[in-house]
Amino acid sequence: MAESKKSRAGRNLRQFIQFGIVGGSGTIVNIIAAAIAMKAGAALFDVQPNDPFLNLFGSEFHIRWFNIFSTIAFLVANTWNYQINRMWTFKSAKMISWWRGFFPFLLTGLSALVVSLIVQNFLMNPTSPIHLSSSVFDDSSGFRTMYYWANAISIIVAMPINFVINKVWTFRKRNPDDVVVVAEQAPSH
Repeated sequence: MAESKKSRAGRNLRQFIQFGIVGGSGTIVNIIAAAIAMKAGAALFDVQPNDPFLNLFGSEFHIRWFNIFSTIAFLVANTWNYQINRMWTFKSAKMISWWRGFFPFLLTGLSALVVSLIVQNFLMNPTSPIHLSSSVFDDSSGFRTMYYWANAISIIVAMPINFVINKVWTFRKRNPDDVVVVAEQAPSH
């Protein structure tokens, strides 16, 4: 029996809300992981988020430490989000094995990470028209740390892109041939 447009729209809205809730929890995981990465970077390498990590092409364009911290935080949060979405948001979808599902989710997340890093670079770069004000975000406390706000804003900007790609690719309905069936184990006597 074909699903009606109204019930499909309701299911998509429910999944979007669940995805948003998971994304919210992933945002918290990401922010905590980014803070830990930043603190570890400062303790282990004596670096700050805006310090250059790698100079590209001999120009003034650098990969900055905040890019590294954000990538580490992304990997932690992406794994968290995948598992929670797999168990809750898209639990009705026929699932392939964890690893075969994780790699499309990771690739989708990487596209969102690229968007996030671009947004972060604009927010952190003092010459950018959308640079976060250093008079407000002076890094004097956690709530005034520019990197934390740039990270959080960039996650919010990238979330809709992440949802749409995951909905149509990672958690799409599968062919029965793609689904890995896990056989139940017979009870031992």
